[in-house]
Order: sequence, then structure tokens, then C-alpha cells
Amino acid sequence: MSRSRFGTIALLLVAACGLLTTSAALSAQRGAPPATVSPSTRIDVADLRRWLTDVASDDLQGREVFQEGLGLAATYLADQLRALGVEPAGEDGSYFQPVRVLGIRNTGVSSVTVTVKGQSRTFRDGEGVRFPKGQGGRQTVSGDAVFIGYGVEFAPLKHDDYAGRDVSGKVAVHIGRGPQGITATQNRLLFARSRTATFDHRAVAAIGAETEPPGTPAAPPRNPDRQADFQSAADYERPQPPQVTADDEFLRFVFSASGSDYDDLKAKAERRESLPRVSLADVHLRFDIRPDYTVVQTRLTRNVLGRVRGAEPALRDSWVILGAHYDHVGYAEFAVQPNEGAFTGICPGQTRPTPAPGDRIFNGADDDGTGTVALLAIAKAYARGPKPKRSVLFVWHAGEEAGLYGSRYMADHPVVPLDRVSAQLNVDMIGRNQCDNPAEANVLYLVGSDRISSELHATGELANAASARPMTLDYSYNDPADMEQLYYRSDHFSYAARGVPVTFFTTGLHRDYHYVTDDVSRIDFAKMTRVTSLIYDTSWRIANLDHLLTRDNRGPRAIRRVGR
Repeated sequence: MSRSRFGTIALLLVAACGLLTTSAALSAQRGAPPATVSPSTRIDVADLRRWLTDVASDDLQGREVFQEGLGLAATYLADQLRALGVEPAGEDGSYFQPVRVLGIRNTGVSSVTVTVKGQSRTFRDGEGVRFPKGQGGRQTVSGDAVFIGYGVEFAPLKHDDYAGRDVSGKVAVHIGRGPQGITATQNRLLFARSRTATFDHRAVAAIGAETEPPGTPAAPPRNPDRQADFQSAADYERPQPPQVTADDEFLRFVFSASGSDYDDLKAKAERRESLPRVSLADVHLRFDIRPDYTVVQTRLTRNVLGRVRGAEPALRDSWVILGAHYDHVGYAEFAVQPNEGAFTGICPGQTRPTPAPGDRIFNGADDDGTGTVALLAIAKAYARGPKPKRSVLFVWHAGEEAGLYGSRYMADHPVVPLDRVSAQLNVDMIGRNQCDNPAEANVLYLVGSDRISSELHATGELANAASARPMTLDYSYNDPADMEQLYYRSDHFSYAARGVPVTFFTTGLHRDYHYVTDDVSRIDFAKMTRVTSLIYDTSWRIANLDHLLTRDNRGPRAIRRVGR
């Protein structure tokens, strides 16, 4: 556990708290002005160490959303921004944007109407099909059905259920617990199948059989006194592609004219065998989304916002956003025992470190203390150094760990127009080597850089190539079939879902992830400084272009390691 001088000012803070790569893209980027001085001279490792010692101290109690520790952290960040000369960009001239997290009850009834060779049947929610409680706003969506087997893309198994299948504008239907070889550590792939179909492959809707992936823990019993069906910081009435589960009766009807017996397909899927291609050419589905939402609860937290105005009047009203989440997961009620708690399967053969006796605070030095203080360092470089042509907005998001609360709220209530945002750069866990592997000392993982803008991808590569010590850029987490699904798991996704080009910077996961041993003593400050410098240089290039980055939606591409 880390201690700091932060405790000497804690009472004051409590009082203050209150509540491409295409040739065109490369040519454009080559014309961008370089940083006035080397970024490494503007990022001070002593700053990073001092700030991180404070942010990851025990005094902040693990910075859990809705708790006192996160309020202290917010006030601390605002104090630092004020001292650095960064302008406030929050509500009423403050550094804060209140984030309202709503508890929602849905008593509406939606339905799916299936038409097979002219015969139609309607299935209401809870009677053959199940809609998620947070199913988006009222709408009607329809499309022809396409069977996509298990609905899995997984390169290690050479398994791709989308090969030769086009689900764009159609309804994707998948069944089963995944092909042979999928294990509990790949569960994220299976839980994400409907999202993959609708978001990545542009299906208008997705239907999955009611089955749980291997290793799924039993659901806790529902509290009958609980009023809210779900929590939301996003616009819960914004229409979204329907994603439902279905029982055997529904699926038997869907497959009734296909020439394949559904029960035979189900049996093959239960044995996790290869599934045949089945045509659903005569099947059409219509989804009638009819929610009835009631807000029954409101909880409040805060994003922290600062800005540096651009120097070019014609570009000053366009933006680059840099973001990190400043929350973590709080503290345990009792002292954590050795090897207690879940551990990511990304580091095979490794176990949790032994915590210090009595340690129960999840300090979150790397997750995401490193991203939090990296943004402070970049904000200092912009506030006290040369000004770029366009403006830069810094956002410390609250509640990422609880469900991207802060970034989802910001995407729905932006303080700057999102169509005037050239890119959003997200920084989360940049202080270690993945799995503490010495061979990863020069590796930086980039996620999402090419999915919306190939020009953004080119910018990052050119900034890296121009640095005194280029890093090895690894895009394996950008693979849509990556089992960790990092593209969807941090704050950048809230902006990407609104069409804003994003890059997520991380040095990867390790055995201290979401554990009490994620302390400052384990941070590689030299590597963290290099990564922060590269992010600053990348943002500088974007902020000095005479145009917004092209949104050509050429990705995603499963690029591997560059420069190795």
C-alpha cells in the first residue's frame, strides 16, 4: 500500500470537494508541423511520480465511483489544473461536469414477429424471446434472417463464422456455447456475439439461443425489493439495434422451412461440433420495440474538465479530446488474502502477488492512475508551452469501472460539438509491461486507431517514427476477435459509438490488474514517460492539421506488431 503527503491536505480537500494507411493520409500528415520542441523535454518524470503518488495513495480509498475517495480525487485534479493554468471547461465556470446516473425501470412489452414462407407468429418479450431491459428507444426494425452458426470469429482456432456470410442490413441468428476449444477465458467473445454482429458487421438486429457460455457463474438471486432494472448514464431512449435471446420454440419456427432440423442443430451445438451452413432465405423478422421507462433513482458523480484554447482563430472552435478515467474499484471490507479474487487469463501460469498484511485498498496505480497523471502532464505541456492551432479538451471520466458512466454521459451531453472533434485519445494503464514480461519493454498497444479514420492511424505511426526512440506499436488488441475485447471496454468506445475517431493507448494487462497490489512501486516511470510523450506528440500533430481527420471507416484491421 502506498502512503503520501496527501493526508496532510485531505481535510482541506474534503471541505473543497462539495459534492493506412492511405497515401493521401500519409501525405497530409507529412505536411503537419512537428512539435516545436521534443515532447520528451516537456513531460517531466518527476511530475508523473509526484502526482501518481498522490492519486494512488491510501487516502483516496481506491477512488470508487459515488464514494468519498473519488470526490477527493476530483478536487485534487481541479487544484492541479488551476495551478497549471489550464482553463476550466465544466459547468458554471468550474472544472466539473455533473454526471447523472439513473436507475431505470422498464415495464414495456416489446415483440418479434417471425414470417416463414408467408406464415407469421408474434412472440412477446418473456414469451419465447427476451429483450434486455435497457433496449433503447421506441422503434420498429426488420430484416431477413441469416444463420451465422456460433457467431464467433477466433483466429487461434482458425474459426470464422462470418466467412462468406454477409449480415449487413439483416438479422443475425446464432446458437450454442461456441466451438470446441473456446474456454472460460474467452467468454468475452461469446457474451459479445450479438454486439459483434450489430456493431462490427452492421446487422440490424441479432438473436442468440438462450444458453450460457462455458464457465459462466450462476446469476445471483434477484432482490425483490430492487426497484431499478438497470443503471444508465447514457441516453437510455436512443434507438439501438435489437439484441435478444430466444427459446427453442421460437428457433424451431425460424428454422422450420430451412430443410434442417433445429433440434439436430442444437444437439450438434451442445457437443460443440462444426455447424452446417443453413439457409434462412424465406425468414423475415420484425422487431417492435415498445419500452415504458420510469426513472426511479438518480446518483451523482463528476467528470473533471480542462481546456487549452488553440492559437488559430479559424480552427479554435474545433477540438482534440484527451481522456482517462480517474476512478478505480475502491476497497475491500476485509483484508485481502493471498491469491484471492479473479485473475485475467491474459498471463498464463501467473498467480496473484501476495498482498501486504492487512492491505484492502485497491490503489489503482496503473489502472488508471497512470492515465490520470499522464493527462495532467500533457495538459501542463499545452498550458505552459506552445499552443496548437485548434483547441484541446482534457476529460477525466468518472465511473469507467462501473460501466463507462462518465464517458457515456459526456457523449450524450458534450461540452463541445462532437462533429467538431477531430479525435479522442484515451489513456488507460500505461505504466507496466504486459504480464511484466521484459520482452515487452518497448511495446505499446494501440486499439481502434484505424477503425474510423485511417488518417488517425497514420498520425500515430508517423509520430512514433519521428520520436528519438520509436516504440513497438502492437495492434493485436485491435483485432475484432481479441478475447479481451478492449475496444469496447474503456471510455474511447463511448465516443467511437458516436462516430468520433479514437485511439486507445495501453501497455497491457498484468497480474495486479484490479488487485490490491497495483501500487506505485510497480510502475515503470521511464516507460510511462515515453508513452506520455508519444501521446502528446500524436495529439499535437492532430491539433495542428488544417482539417479534421478523415472519417473513412476503413477498419478494423488486425495489424500485428510494427517495428519488431
